[in-house]
Amino acid sequence: MEDVPAPQDDAGAGELVRLNKYLADHGVASRRKCDELIAKGKVSVDDEIVTELGLKVDPAKQRVEVDGVVLRPERTRLRYYLLHKPRGVVCTNERREARARAIDLITDPDKGRIYTVGRLDEDSQGLILLTNDGEFANRVAHPRYGVNKTYSVKLRGRVDPESVDKVRKGVWLAEGRTAPAFVKVLKRTNEWSLLTVTLNEGKNREVRRVFAAVGFNVLQLRRTHIGALSDRSLKEGKWRPLLREEVRELLAQSQESAAAAPADRREDPRVRHFKEGAPREARGTPPAARPIPPGRERRSPKDRAKWLRDRRRQLDRTQPSAPAGRHQRGEKRQRLRDEQRQREQGAVASSRDRRVQRAPRPAPRKQDRRP
Repeated sequence: MEDVPAPQDDAGAGELVRLNKYLADHGVASRRKCDELIAKGKVSVDDEIVTELGLKVDPAKQRVEVDGVVLRPERTRLRYYLLHKPRGVVCTNERREARARAIDLITDPDKGRIYTVGRLDEDSQGLILLTNDGEFANRVAHPRYGVNKTYSVKLRGRVDPESVDKVRKGVWLAEGRTAPAFVKVLKRTNEWSLLTVTLNEGKNREVRRVFAAVGFNVLQLRRTHIGALSDRSLKEGKWRPLLREEVRELLAQSQESAAAAPADRREDPRVRHFKEGAPREARGTPPAARPIPPGRERRSPKDRAKWLRDRRRQLDRTQPSAPAGRHQRGEKRQRLRDEQRQREQGAVASSRDRRVQRAPRPAPRKQDRRP
């Protein structure tokens, strides 16, 4: 287990920390539940019951009790885990939850009270982070810091380029318009389509709702990357602790993304990493309008050849052709009958000619013999 100490611990000597955060770091409950405990008068500071929300305390000098239990002011050991969540597992800390929880899959006996960084719905699978570091969770999950998440999406039916462009530009949902996304089509058939989608925000069931808004149902959804973290070496249902370098890399990525926010607020800062190759002065300007010929959005030669075959079939269907099905088989039978009849007539004629040619010559007349 890699124990990564916080760069600046709120519970250090001489530093003030919010009371609900101090309780949550000690595993009492979530911050919202801790606020409820404070409001009910179950928390006391220096033997005095407090009900003020947002109160700050100095753990090194003040004594905090919850239902008569004194909380020690030692530093909380920070934990970071990476889990490959399978389907049917929920991301919640509710103790009364009957379904399998993501935190229950972490079998580390020293994990303490941890929670998921963001959420994956029950029908989705893939990577998810679990930690007890609230600042780290906020830096990774909040769209302001621009830590991208990549998903492998399987759709029902053949997705068209117009729908892909709508998702790339953003789709209107109940909460507002989604941020632009990076979408790449890997494979398309008449029954299903396989895509990769990269997002910088985490609305509730965003990927499923975005594709439902453009008329496609998501059959399978799997998160494959969180920043630089990948699921290649982690099997489904397994977990591992994050290394110090991985934690620092995620924090560094969030710092760089927040510092590189453009001055023009009209440009969404959550998509700036998609334009790293463009010059800085041209990032806020839209690219020159250029017509894209059909099929050029496919980068794989194999996919392009498949698209050409499908296109030829489509053109053949639009052009008038011979009737198919029973009519075609009936015409074929009629043609075969006609050919058979012609052959039979030709055979009869040829046999008649042969009989005429082979007919014996008439015998010569007998001449009358006169005496």
